[in-house]
Amino acid sequence: MGQTLAEKILSEHADHKVRAGELAIIKVDVCLTQDGTGPLAVRQLEKLGMVKAANPDRTVLFIDHSAPSARKELSNDHMLLRQFAKKTGAHLSEIGDGVCHQVINERWIRPGDVLIGADSHTCTGGAFAAFSTGMGSTDVAVGIALGKTWMKVPETIRINVNGEFPKGVYAKDLILHLIGQITADGATYKALEFGGPTIDAMPQHERMVLSNMAVEAGAKTGLIASDSKTKRFLEAYGRGNEFREIYPDPDAVYEQIIDIDASKVVPMVAFPHRVDNVKTIDEAKGEKIDQVFIGTCTNGRLEDLRIAAGILKGKQRHPDTRLIVVPASRTIYGKAIEEGLLTVFNDSGASINTPGCGPCVGVHQGILGDGEKCLSTMNRNFKGRMGNPEGFIFLASPATCAASAIAGEIADPREVS
Repeated sequence: MGQTLAEKILSEHADHKVRAGELAIIKVDVCLTQDGTGPLAVRQLEKLGMVKAANPDRTVLFIDHSAPSARKELSNDHMLLRQFAKKTGAHLSEIGDGVCHQVINERWIRPGDVLIGADSHTCTGGAFAAFSTGMGSTDVAVGIALGKTWMKVPETIRINVNGEFPKGVYAKDLILHLIGQITADGATYKALEFGGPTIDAMPQHERMVLSNMAVEAGAKTGLIASDSKTKRFLEAYGRGNEFREIYPDPDAVYEQIIDIDASKVVPMVAFPHRVDNVKTIDEAKGEKIDQVFIGTCTNGRLEDLRIAAGILKGKQRHPDTRLIVVPASRTIYGKAIEEGLLTVFNDSGASINTPGCGPCVGVHQGILGDGEKCLSTMNRNFKGRMGNPEGFIFLASPATCAASAIAGEIADPREVS
């Protein structure tokens, strides 16, 4: 009996063959924390007398959630992370370097790795065939110090996708379509494994969207087999030698198999205050929007910015709708400058912010006013997510967001040249 991707990767790190449902001690390759969760992890290690990193070269502390700092208390937490990095030799990703889930994949993740992170969207690394999962700060702290963790091997739900996306439809629409179908807790503590001809043809930046949002269905991780697309991404960052092919066995056993015809997916929008509260663009369009936010670890990559800039070029944002753009990393920011994308956004009336999480977590750079509505490329629209429980968050693709910024209301990207 064959193994799923999750079983295969975790077996390598448990030093024996494991099956879904088993408890196992797992060796950890990469650990990450960020400035919202990292200070707690550091303080826990201080209490335990374990201020050390078992693998400092692959332990990364990110300052991205409030970058630059919005308050003195956060500045003090940033100081704590900087001090821990110096004491242990761990890496520090500073203000402006970018969102942890983008940078960790640009610089550290390899196919077949196990990554644990004190942030729920650590699962983004699953797009590289790495078992990547979010954990609590204390669990990650112990993983940093000891280089291992424990977990239950998850059951796997296989998502087979066939067909070609219609014009104006992207991976963001696919994952919203899926979450709407299985609900926000439909994959709780499961591994989602994406495959099929559509996924095989999908570029790496789009695969990362699927893995990133796997947790919005409750999943432990969202895995995709590594292939030539994965290798091309690693090569672009000078890491082609770190590629290896890893894929599920043909006779792997899945808890469930879901088939999706990509040709029937349309632009989707998640309405407040749940990611699974999805509507098609025909049902959603016309909803007035006060703010549009393009960026985050879900859709702040260069290709996303190209899509949005292609729609916005030569046009202006609606006078009643603010537009905020945040590239996901310093590398992406630099390439966006070279390609003139930031000029397009600036000319359209956008505010361009420092690479990082920005408004997504509601600390700064775009907190909503009472009753205001924001259409965003982010991954989460929970009540209060953008800093105000009286605000309303809608989720969509970069194309839908760009078209809506021009219209001042949710608009169909297929109708914009």
